[in-house]
Amino acid sequence: MSDHRLPERDRPWMMRTYAGHSTAKKSNELYRGNLAMGQTGLSVAFDLPTQTGYDADHELARGEVGKVGVPVAHRGDMAALMDGIPLDEMNTSMTINATAAWLLGLYIVAAQEQGVEAGALQGTTQNDIIKEFLARGTYAFPPAPSMRLIADMVAYTVTEVPKWNPINICSYHLQEAGATPVQEIAYALSNGIAVLDAVRERVEPSLMGKVFSRMSFFVNAGVRFVEEHAKLRAMGRLWEEVGRTRYGVEDPKQLRFRYGVQVNSLGLTENQPENNVQRIVLETLGVTLGRDARARAIQLPAWNEALGLPRPWDQQWSLRIQQVLAYETDLLEYPDIFEGSRVMDGLVDELARGARAEMAVVDEHGGAVEAVAYMKAALVDSHRERLGRIESGEQVVVGINRYADSEPSPMAEGEDGGILTVDPGVEAGQREELARWRTQRDDAAVAQALDGLRRAAADDTENIMPATIEAARAGVTTGEWAHALRDAFGEYRAPTGVGEAAASVPSQDMERLRDEVERVSEGLGRRLKILVGKPGLDGHSNGAEQIAVRARDLGMDVVYEGIRLTPSQIVASALQEGVHVVGLSILSGSHRELIPDLIAGLREAGVEAPVVVGGIIPEADVAPLREAGVAAVYTPKDFDMGVIMGDIVALVAQRNGVGASA
Repeated sequence: MSDHRLPERDRPWMMRTYAGHSTAKKSNELYRGNLAMGQTGLSVAFDLPTQTGYDADHELARGEVGKVGVPVAHRGDMAALMDGIPLDEMNTSMTINATAAWLLGLYIVAAQEQGVEAGALQGTTQNDIIKEFLARGTYAFPPAPSMRLIADMVAYTVTEVPKWNPINICSYHLQEAGATPVQEIAYALSNGIAVLDAVRERVEPSLMGKVFSRMSFFVNAGVRFVEEHAKLRAMGRLWEEVGRTRYGVEDPKQLRFRYGVQVNSLGLTENQPENNVQRIVLETLGVTLGRDARARAIQLPAWNEALGLPRPWDQQWSLRIQQVLAYETDLLEYPDIFEGSRVMDGLVDELARGARAEMAVVDEHGGAVEAVAYMKAALVDSHRERLGRIESGEQVVVGINRYADSEPSPMAEGEDGGILTVDPGVEAGQREELARWRTQRDDAAVAQALDGLRRAAADDTENIMPATIEAARAGVTTGEWAHALRDAFGEYRAPTGVGEAAASVPSQDMERLRDEVERVSEGLGRRLKILVGKPGLDGHSNGAEQIAVRARDLGMDVVYEGIRLTPSQIVASALQEGVHVVGLSILSGSHRELIPDLIAGLREAGVEAPVVVGGIIPEADVAPLREAGVAAVYTPKDFDMGVIMGDIVALVAQRNGVGASA
């Protein structure tokens, strides 16, 4: 056999689809169907209340139950979710962070009810809380106790659940928040170092090699797939350096950079959504072409993620993309095709140098936990620069800022608009089921388990996982577990990065808009003021942050208090601040419930400021929102920030009787 071919074809990577919605029973049906179609691992999407530690009957859960994932409130839900799926054979990835310890506890109890012991379980919990502070927003507790939870979970699993990856350092959402390849490498590895330093305080030194070997990563792969492949090689090189020099790990197997991937959702477009298919295919090449840096597991977004929730058929298509690549092409028949490549070696060196320098800056700030504010502001800046390049046409996005004229896409036609819509009755059903669960369990056992959990939380020397598993077994709910820990740890609001973000470089269009803001402000008798609000549990704050930064740079007064606000809190803020316009951002699908409530609250409080809304809003929902009183709706196809801000200034002028400029 010649050395340019492998002796035998490589095994494919683990193939997953990120799935879950409505209820545990419906999601279980979806999982079984996906496995029957050839999926080789599970990837569980949890709804936002589950991710942030609230039960379905909490005020903040309104409109969010079952929308972006499956609600799991107790061990009964986890048992239903995994019904008929042999957990001693399945490799399950759970995208869960703040409540990762709790969901792993539920999973362990569900497995034991199947007769499967924890030592046999294989899978991953994402569990990267620093990323949540920076990019995704599903945190629940302050940084220090959050890191303790992670360290406890890693320390527990390395001996009790040894096949489990207790953390998945997630650079995926860093790129979605604007990270350059250098920033994605540097911040992800800095996050990993912070976790390892915390774990080192809670395990025997002899276990650090095993701990290092169970650390995994979840990365993003954009459409610049050559550079993205180089990024992964650079990450692998730097991760090995960290293991050898900082933690004394020598075993090559333990030093291996282990990662799974979902390719980029940030670049998927609402306009000409058929273009998303080739984007997904090309991005997948970035994590599969080179054997020495190939992903161990891949899940692909569906073509219609910029429109709403994918249907089973859409997820099947994404799975088939992986299967065609793995089984029909010759990709798995060769050694590393980039070995000796001058281009690839140069790119890897360039990215590694840049990442080392940025990691040094994070270290100067005291490490990743202390550097959250610095990293957040840097991501906001990078995302602003990216949007600026798209606005100017420097960065081409086909169907958006070039070649935008097209035929209507038949893929988004039909009664369902090309997406799956969760039944509005799901939330009421979950509340009813939750009430039934509470009446059927042993209240004394629940109280005892919660007392044990609080004691463990109060004692920093005690590992919190055993008390968490006992609480899961006793029938404690997700909200009760998180509430007990909020009592012990307190709550937290992460920095927004808006105040620290650098000012935009003014363009001619920006200067014209600044002049118009000045003119309208003079007509109003005070500075034009905008409130940018994130109602509900949706933590995707990138769009809201960019609106706030641009409004600031145009000379407006900006009120932006970050994520996770109730409608009543936003109403109170609008009233107190005397704003001229309210801008709301929701990407989780809860706009149908929250926006009408919020507008009604504003009007009841006497706030007449116009309301504009942005987010992933299906076309079918635009008219109902306008009927509820929304003045303007913006979706992912509206990429030009200058146009959006010009619309907002004109709307304020019109509503307040400020005449048009001369």
